[in-house]
Amino acid sequence: MRRPGLLLLVIALFSAQAALVAAAELRLHLRTQVLKPDAGGHNQWEPVVTEQVLRADQTAIIVCDMWDKHWSRGASERVAAMAPRMNEVLKAARAKGVTIIHCPSETMPFYQDAPARKRMIEAPRAEMPAEQAHADPPQPVDSSDGGSDTGEPPWHKAWTREHPAIEIDQQQDGISDNGQEVWNFLVQRGVKNVIIMGVHTNMCILGRPFAIKTMVRRGMNTMLVRDLTDAMYNPARPPYVSHAEGTRLIVEYIEKFWCPTIGSEELLGAGD
Repeated sequence: MRRPGLLLLVIALFSAQAALVAAAELRLHLRTQVLKPDAGGHNQWEPVVTEQVLRADQTAIIVCDMWDKHWSRGASERVAAMAPRMNEVLKAARAKGVTIIHCPSETMPFYQDAPARKRMIEAPRAEMPAEQAHADPPQPVDSSDGGSDTGEPPWHKAWTREHPAIEIDQQQDGISDNGQEVWNFLVQRGVKNVIIMGVHTNMCILGRPFAIKTMVRRGMNTMLVRDLTDAMYNPARPPYVSHAEGTRLIVEYIEKFWCPTIGSEELLGAGD
């Protein structure tokens, strides 16, 4: 006689837990750069921070090109240093009900049998909105040499998979490098907000078919995690600043012309 009551209790507990996850919120502080006149009437770029509360179940994180190895040793080292922190952020966001999509471009054969890959392939096709016109000013750093700061010859494929320090939840996450597949999955999950992290800020983060330019032009509420990204920039090229400063300039460029940025610490504690 106790079993039906116990079963009902278990069902009720699971339902309550699911409701809590569905109702979870992300309270984020979005930073943009706005052109304002100073006291003397001269225009200056100033950071502006606004608060936005997002439903976790309507939000996705896209992890862009966090490969296991890059042709640039410097890029590989910085990705390896970033990956453990990124994994902690993803775990925290996933626990709140955020959809996680792993997009390590040009590595899909490695994941061909993974449930998270099949989940993306099987998502029903969704019509993409037409891309809207959007200003695309020149970037503030010169990466025409490939952007490596450690001297390798550029542009050869060194990657086979996503960095192993980033865990993929095969029961919930998705894996793809195809813009249509990513859009299908976003629509299937009811996603209205996209948070992008990964590399490289001045290349794939802006230009991939699942990344900032495409998402912004298609009307998605888009954000970049500014401390979980890196640029391909060689200090021997204009504007002749450090690699870290080059990355900062690209982040500010995105804040000026494309989308706001947030700090990863907010995803670790968002909604708490």
